[in-house]
Amino acid sequence: MSLKDKASKNRLNASQWQAAVSDTFFPLETTMIEDRSFEGGLNTWNLGIVGLSQMRCDGILYKRHKHHFLDEVESSLLITIPRLGNVGFNQNARQATCSPGEFLVERGDLPYEFWHEQTNELLVLKVSSESVRARIGPTDRLGALSFDGTAGVANYFLDTVKTTAQHVDFLDEAARAAAGMHILDLLCLAIRRDDRVLDSNMSSIRAAHLHRAEQFIRNNLSNEDLSSSVVAEACNVSLRYLQQLFSGAGKSISGFIREKRLVRAREDLSVEGTTTIAEIAHRWGFSDQSQFNKAYRGQFGCTPTDTRKAAQQSQRAAPP
Repeated sequence: MSLKDKASKNRLNASQWQAAVSDTFFPLETTMIEDRSFEGGLNTWNLGIVGLSQMRCDGILYKRHKHHFLDEVESSLLITIPRLGNVGFNQNARQATCSPGEFLVERGDLPYEFWHEQTNELLVLKVSSESVRARIGPTDRLGALSFDGTAGVANYFLDTVKTTAQHVDFLDEAARAAAGMHILDLLCLAIRRDDRVLDSNMSSIRAAHLHRAEQFIRNNLSNEDLSSSVVAEACNVSLRYLQQLFSGAGKSISGFIREKRLVRAREDLSVEGTTTIAEIAHRWGFSDQSQFNKAYRGQFGCTPTDTRKAAQQSQRAAPP
């Protein structure tokens, strides 16, 4: 069933649309091109750590102001994939246009404007900024970047999102969670291949060395023996130089490893209800569960068990 067919069962007018999109993504202000005749349809699904939405609506302008996110604790990114026509986006003094065959990254922790003047159909992913950082590093340079999705892994990413939207109603909870994790990994692979995400505050050579070291760490978090010396040897740099790179970026190597391991463990705790906490801890390089529990509480302010219970309650409350 196409979105147009689905939308006919879920038609929303201008007064209903702002509440619907704010509830699905985060608080936004909406201005319709034609207020009286405006019509939109929205479907959304929970894919574990990723939210997937499919929407079709008439011309509109969305604005996210600073007061909309002042009280938010966790930041998110929206990944928009236009299907029918171009969309425009302004954020942090940067303007982007995104066409069908591309995808746009929007930061939820900064004001922005997003618009399309004609009726458009969009696929939108909502992902945790923290989950993206755990895979590819800082997200502060991603806002208002449009990525070409016509070739390579980016094209595979777009095809996977589109296929998932077509079949998601037939997937059970475990399959949806697996699809969400796969989509997130593909998204990060696609973004990582673009040099624009490198840290511009460092020299290009130092930024490239740091990026390579961080990515080696992210790719080897399950290795219990992962250490500063292992990273330095794998990246063919001295341990002292590696420590300087991380120190210059305001972090330590061991702290970076621990943080990324904890983030990945929290993701699994949020979607894997049958895997034990000890198994998840071991999967992400923690050989001592008591040490894992202590580090987890220090990082997130709650226990692994608390995270699992909260996720289970959320899943029971989520719509089918």
